[in-house]
Amino acid sequence: MHRSIRNSLALVPLALVLLAPAARGGDADALPPAIRNARAQLLSQFFGQGGASSAVLEYRRKLEEYQAARAAFDAEAGAYWSQISEKRRTRNAKRRSGQQVTLDDYVLEHPPLYNGPKRPVNPEPEETPSRPERKPIPVAADFLRAAQELYQFTPQRPANEVEFKRAYARYARAAGLTREQAVRVYSFETGGTGNYDVQAGIEHGGKRAISTAMGYNQLLTTNSVELLAEQGDEFIRALGAKVAQTSGPARKTLEHKLAVLKRMVAHAKSVPDTWSEHEKIGNTAQGWAMHAMVLDVDVGPMLQTHKLLTSVLFARAKGYTRPLTAAELEMMNLTGDGTGLDMVTMPQAMREQVPTSNFFQRGGYERNPVAIRHNTVAKLLAVTDARMDSNSNNAAAKDLAAAF
Repeated sequence: MHRSIRNSLALVPLALVLLAPAARGGDADALPPAIRNARAQLLSQFFGQGGASSAVLEYRRKLEEYQAARAAFDAEAGAYWSQISEKRRTRNAKRRSGQQVTLDDYVLEHPPLYNGPKRPVNPEPEETPSRPERKPIPVAADFLRAAQELYQFTPQRPANEVEFKRAYARYARAAGLTREQAVRVYSFETGGTGNYDVQAGIEHGGKRAISTAMGYNQLLTTNSVELLAEQGDEFIRALGAKVAQTSGPARKTLEHKLAVLKRMVAHAKSVPDTWSEHEKIGNTAQGWAMHAMVLDVDVGPMLQTHKLLTSVLFARAKGYTRPLTAAELEMMNLTGDGTGLDMVTMPQAMREQVPTSNFFQRGGYERNPVAIRHNTVAKLLAVTDARMDSNSNNAAAKDLAAAF
């Protein structure tokens, strides 16, 4: 604003000079026509546009163009994404009533993408609205501290990475996961290089966590809470069986771990079994303490296994009996069981035609370059498979395969 005022004031002496004859009572009409016209034009611009500089005027013109283009795009995109939502509701209703979902139940056009002018940069200083300070994302040290403070418990870490991989392979195989599913999903989620305690963002030289996703199958804190609530009885049974087979000091350690696990499961079950309620716990120290179990050599493999196994069982419960490929399982792992199964149950001919936008909300799609580039179900599954193929050749992925 101060710059605009400064520019305006700079024009005032010239304006006064041009006005001077009239102010002294002189005859303005006696001035040459060129001067009269120049004076009139200057005064019109000066007072009509608030004394704005040419750069500001150009900015305002470009801003109007941008706003008009963006409004037109938002109207078109809004109509498209409303149709996506309506088709999704129709598919869900048909599935609930046992009806066959057909190609007509999907939007077959790809979503509009904005390709108009960019928002111009204001040449004048603008006040930047203050953003609320972001809370730091907790990391392993925070999870371990919470577990110690709330439960007086420290997870039992493996002696080395191979020990954890073997524990995971034993439990996963016994629970019903195949080697292909476990190894290829691990390869996709961690690049085929991740350790049991790898966290999103703190990998491949990264310095800052970008989420609480941790481990071979990248569980969030909410995942850990939800799995303890829904599969906790199975975890307690399995750990109890191990306690019964152990003696001496090792048994004492396992008995304490079992007691802590029971308390965690009870707390996870104390709220309604919904993602939103589990997310509330996951964002507290209580949820962090539960998430620390991902690092435990006994409970961690159970959590990693059931992150995938719940999707396998969900598909089976819905009548899909064919074994899920690793790419199909990853779709369910990434998008949620219901949305993922929508893609998985689709015949190949439909996969070639149905855009990936049918399985996203607008914001999620527009921020997902992979879904935009690989814009049909078939292409998305193919690129997922290709990444699994490549990453499965990494040494850590081969170690996991050997553990099976």
